[in-house]
Amino acid sequence: MSTRGSRSEKVKRIFHKFDSNHDGGLNRDEMAALVVAVNPRVKFSDEQINAILDEVFRTYGDFIQADKGLTFEGLLRTYDDGAGDVDRDFDALQLELNQDDNKAVLVTSEASSSSITDERALESQKKQRTAAWALSPNNGIVFDDTWKIVDDLEIIIKRLKAKQAKDGKLKGDNFDAYSDAGWSRELGPSSELSEKRVFWEESGHDYASFLKELGVLRTRADRARSREEAFDGHMAIGRVLYEHQLFKEALVSFKRACELQPTDVRPHFRAGNCLYVLGKYKEAKEEFLLALEAAEAGGNQWGYLLPQIYVNLGIALEGEGMVLSACEYYREAAILCPTHFRALKLLGSALFGVGEYRAAVKALEEAIFMKPDYADAHCDLASALHAMREDERAIEVFQKAIDLKPGHVDALYNLGGLYMDLGRFQRASEMYTRVLAVWPNHWRAQLNKAVSLLGAGETEDAKKALKEALKMTNRVELHDAISHLKHLQKKKLKTNGSANGEGSFIVVEASKFKTLGEKTVLRPELSNALEIRAFQKITRLNRCDVELIKKEISEHDVPVSYSGSGVPEKSIRKPSLEEILRRLLNFLKPETFQGAVKVINERILSVLDESGSGRVDLGLFFAVLAPICTGPTEKRKRVAYDALVWRPVNDGGTQIRKFDAVRYIKLLRSIYVPTQRSSEILEVHGQTDNSIVSFTEFLVMFNDSDWGFGIMSTLLKLEAGDRNRHGNHVCSVCRYPIIGSRFKEIKSHFSLCNQCYSEGKVPPSCKQEEYRFKEYGSEGEAVKDKCFCFSMQSRDDS
Repeated sequence: MSTRGSRSEKVKRIFHKFDSNHDGGLNRDEMAALVVAVNPRVKFSDEQINAILDEVFRTYGDFIQADKGLTFEGLLRTYDDGAGDVDRDFDALQLELNQDDNKAVLVTSEASSSSITDERALESQKKQRTAAWALSPNNGIVFDDTWKIVDDLEIIIKRLKAKQAKDGKLKGDNFDAYSDAGWSRELGPSSELSEKRVFWEESGHDYASFLKELGVLRTRADRARSREEAFDGHMAIGRVLYEHQLFKEALVSFKRACELQPTDVRPHFRAGNCLYVLGKYKEAKEEFLLALEAAEAGGNQWGYLLPQIYVNLGIALEGEGMVLSACEYYREAAILCPTHFRALKLLGSALFGVGEYRAAVKALEEAIFMKPDYADAHCDLASALHAMREDERAIEVFQKAIDLKPGHVDALYNLGGLYMDLGRFQRASEMYTRVLAVWPNHWRAQLNKAVSLLGAGETEDAKKALKEALKMTNRVELHDAISHLKHLQKKKLKTNGSANGEGSFIVVEASKFKTLGEKTVLRPELSNALEIRAFQKITRLNRCDVELIKKEISEHDVPVSYSGSGVPEKSIRKPSLEEILRRLLNFLKPETFQGAVKVINERILSVLDESGSGRVDLGLFFAVLAPICTGPTEKRKRVAYDALVWRPVNDGGTQIRKFDAVRYIKLLRSIYVPTQRSSEILEVHGQTDNSIVSFTEFLVMFNDSDWGFGIMSTLLKLEAGDRNRHGNHVCSVCRYPIIGSRFKEIKSHFSLCNQCYSEGKVPPSCKQEEYRFKEYGSEGEAVKDKCFCFSMQSRDDS
C-alpha cells in the first residue's frame, strides 16, 4: 500500500503524462486516453468511453475548470474515492518515482521523531499509525479529536489482542483455499478482508474490560461539539473495529452513525458489510437498500459509489438464496462500471447458479479478460463449461484455476466431480485426496473419494474411505453406502470386467416389456413419472401445500400488462417471481432454495419465457406448479383451474376458454413429459375453439391419458409409495432394497425396483425373448396375490 506522499506523487506522474497540452487540466480527449491506457486489456466502445467521462465530469464537477478539464486535485480525488487503483495504474503505465521523491516522503516521518514541534510532521506521524482508509479526504477522519479517539482505540485493541494471544484464546482460519465473495468491502481503494479470519473470545474478563473501555470512547464521541464531529467519531471507531474484525462492535458504531446522519450512504453501507460477515443476510440487504436509496437521493455526490453498493446488495441477496434478484444488481454494477471485473465474475457465477450457462460463460470470460489471474472466475467458468458438456475445455480451465491457486478447494472438488462424470475414477480420487489435504474434515470429498475408488475397482480402499467419512458425519446416506458395499462384496458380482456390481445387467428395448394386470404401469410412463417425482424432490414442491398458491392468487394482486401481441396478462419479472417462490418455499435453507430456483428456471421458466424477455405469465406459472404440489388430487386440479381463471384474458369470469385450457395442457406436457415435444402435441383438437370450459369439462381434458396429463395418476402412486419397503427383497440389478413398487417378472421370478424397471435393465442370467411383469405396491399385495394363486391351483387340483 502506498503512503499518502508516494500515492500523491504517483497520481501527479500519471496526471502530467496525460496533460499533453500542459495546461494543468485533463480535457475529455486526455481523460479518454488515460482510461484506455490503464485498461489495456479492455476494448472500450465510444459509447462506453463517453459514459465513463460523463460520469467523471459530472461527479467531480467541483474539480473541473471550464477551459482546461479535470485538475490534478480532481484526479487525486477519483483515486481516493476508489474509482481506480493508483499502484496498478502506475505500474501499467510503466512509470517510476525518482529517488528524490522517495526521500521527500521519508523526511516527513523522520521529522516526526524530532523534538521540534512541526505541525505537518505530527500530522504525518498520526496518520501513519492508522489504516490507509483514514487518509481519504472523502471517507477518512475529519476532526482532530477523532484522531485522539482512534489512537486510544488502537491501544486498547492491541492490549486485548496481546492478552488473548497469550492465553491462546485468539483463533484464526485460513480462507485462502476458498472462493472469495468478491464483494466491495470499503468505500475507497479496494482492499479485501484478511485471508486470516480472526475469532475473538468474547466470554472472558479481558473482553468485558475491553467493552467497558470502548464504551468510554463512544461516550467521548457522543459528547463532541457538533453532530458532524460525533458522526466522524463513531464512523472512525467503527472503521478501526472492522479492520480488527470486531464486527459486532463495529456494527454498534455504524448504527449510531446512521442515527446521527440517516441520509449518509457510508454508515448504512458499512453496517451492511458487518451484518453480512455476521451471517445476518436479510438485515444486511436492508442496510444496503438504505444505502442505495440515500445514494440515489444524493445525486452526483454518491454516484461513484453505486457500483459497490449494487455488488454488495447482490451478495447479500445471494446469502438469502435470492440469486435471480442478485443478477439484476450485478448487471447494474457492470453497466455503471464496465471495468468492474468482480461484478462480472459475480454475475457469471449467479447466472451459472440459476442454470443460464451460456450467459454465465460470457460474463466470466469478460471478467477473466480484465483480470487473467482471477482463480475464482476460472473455477466458475470451468463449471459452466462442464454443464454445457464442453468437458475437455472445462478440464483445462479448472487446471488453470488450480495453477493460480494450488489449494483452491472448489476447483479441486469440482474437477473431481468432472472426472467422475467422465468415468476417470483414479483421477477423481486424486482430486478428492488433494481437497482433503487442504480441508481434512470435508466429508463430501471423503464420500466422493470412496465412490471414485469403488469405480476404479479398489474396493478395500473404498471401504476405508467410507469409514473415514462416517467419522466426519453420521448422515444416513453414508450408512446406506456402506451397507451396499458390504452386500456387493458378498455377492462378488464380476460381470463385464466390473468388480463392484456396475454393468451387471443388460438393457432391453421397451417393446419386450409386457405388463400383467391393469395396475401395472407401462415402462415409458413410469420413466416420465419418475422424472417428475425427481423434480418435485429437488424443488421441494412436494412439501409445498397447494393452498399456498391459492392464497397467493387471492391476496396478492398483479398489475395487468400487455404482451407484444396486445394480449392482456399478469406478467412479472423473474426476480419478482423469485420472491413469490421464497414465500411458497419459506421452509428451505438459502442454499437449498437456490438449487430449487435453478431447476425451476431451467425446466419451467425457460418454457414460459421462450422469447427471453425476462417476464413470466404468473397465472400460467401457478397453474403449472399446482399439479405437483402437495395436497388432495382434486384440490391441485382446482387450484390449477382457478389460476387460469385469474388470468386477465378471462375478463373477470369464472370459467376459461377451451383454447386456453388446451394451451395450458400443452405447456404442462412439454414441461413435465420430456418425450413430448411441441410439434407432437400441436394437433390437439379444439385448439382454436373459444367456447367456455367448466371445471368438470376441464377435469375430463386434464385426466385424458392421451392428450391430457393422465400421467398424474402414476405420479400419485409414486408419492404414496415413497416409504413402502418389501421385506428383504432387493432389486436384482442394482442390489439396493426395493422401495416403492416392486416389479416381479413372472417367468424368471426376479424383481426390479422402479428405476431399473423404467430403464429396461434386467439381470444377464435371465435373458428372454420377452418379459412379463406384475407390479406390487406393497408386500401385502404380493402375499395376497400369492395366496390367490395358491387357492386357484388347489381348486384346479381338486
